[in-house]
Amino acid sequence: MFWTDRPDVPAPRDPVTGSSADLVVVGGGFTGLWTAVLAKQQDPSADVVLLEGRHVGYGASGRNGGFLSDSLTHGHAHGRSRWPDEMPTLVELGRRNVAEIASTLAAHDIDADLRLVGKTTVAVSPYQLDYLGSLAEADPRAVVLDADAMRADVDSPTYLGGVRLPGAGGLVDPGRLVFGLARLADSLGVRRFDTSPVTGLAPGGAGVEVRTPTGTVRAGRVALATNAYPAPLKRVRPFVLPVYDHVLVTEPLTDAQWASLGWVERQGLTDAGNRFHYYRPTADGRILWGGFDALYHFGGRVRASYEQRPATHRRLATHFFATFPQLEGVRFTHRWGGVIDSTSRFTPMFGTASRGRIAYALGYTGLGVASARFGAAVMLDLLAGRESDATRLAMVRRRPVPFPPEPLRWPVVQLTRGELIRSDARGGRRGPWLRLLDRFGVGFDS
Repeated sequence: MFWTDRPDVPAPRDPVTGSSADLVVVGGGFTGLWTAVLAKQQDPSADVVLLEGRHVGYGASGRNGGFLSDSLTHGHAHGRSRWPDEMPTLVELGRRNVAEIASTLAAHDIDADLRLVGKTTVAVSPYQLDYLGSLAEADPRAVVLDADAMRADVDSPTYLGGVRLPGAGGLVDPGRLVFGLARLADSLGVRRFDTSPVTGLAPGGAGVEVRTPTGTVRAGRVALATNAYPAPLKRVRPFVLPVYDHVLVTEPLTDAQWASLGWVERQGLTDAGNRFHYYRPTADGRILWGGFDALYHFGGRVRASYEQRPATHRRLATHFFATFPQLEGVRFTHRWGGVIDSTSRFTPMFGTASRGRIAYALGYTGLGVASARFGAAVMLDLLAGRESDATRLAMVRRRPVPFPPEPLRWPVVQLTRGELIRSDARGGRRGPWLRLLDRFGVGFDS
């Protein structure tokens, strides 16, 4: 993996063999690591154990594009359509979340190549200009760019316009972030165990028994940070749709190639289609290019064999050179896929079980690089029974609509995916099926 194949990767930890703890965190990605770190910062005397099925950063936390968004609602317009009365609080909490990520990295000397350069959304079809207008209307920070201004910023013949959000988060190296958080957790006294997949949860006295193949941990409280992977708490599985997303990374560009692009601010970009691309520069002068295909596999299966899909990677390469024909001949040195945890409302879900002894936060729908920290804080509030600005939110208190069970889930997802493709081909016009989903605030996205 481009982000995680590095000589400074944290040393592997032994599997757990049996223990007890005040708090057991299940999952060693962003959500789990932030939960462990925040728990120790809130109470340094707490005994915190983190159990990871493989190694830290194995899942989406080590495979994503490194976009650090200050949105907790999959964009301002989407949040306003779902929770209009709560948007001032949601906006404030999202911006505070990014600021606290930045302050944590600075305070603990975590070099994660954090650059708060915002993001630009571009229109590559005429109908997408209307979406840019609604995006600009929803966010007072927006700077609207016509085609000439957009191409003066980043040069592509496909651009018809853009909306620049200079204050909306930025970019980070997700590998360095996950490794830095792991080391921070270690320094705070978190006990981490690798290759310790949790196979079950059961009531155990005044707490919960957390079972793994190599031992059982008796926990006072449990925080589930499994995201797209099957949760040991089966009741949450119907609410999460594992969707595979794929990525390419180029070789380092020459100075002349970068000059042909412009891209002076080196911000991240996305286009405004239903099936969209996201792309960004890296610290060593490459371009990461991903998105477009969002693939669901029957039964919600999560398998390593799904991470390489030549047809999708070829399609991504074709789209890359259509966007930047001046880079024809550039080679791709890395390609991979990873699984995203989507919900039907495109925002995370939160909750508790076992009389408040178990909490969960999952379903970040592609924005977990930043909002995982928010999810971690919410779980700790829920486990402690603390009321906060976050736990009072309807987004936290109410669950999304569950996805239907198999064998119905697969054809419903394929129908929705096909309708999204047709919508793009018809200039953004949404057919009856998509309009029905819109009416009930549900859908399918990555």
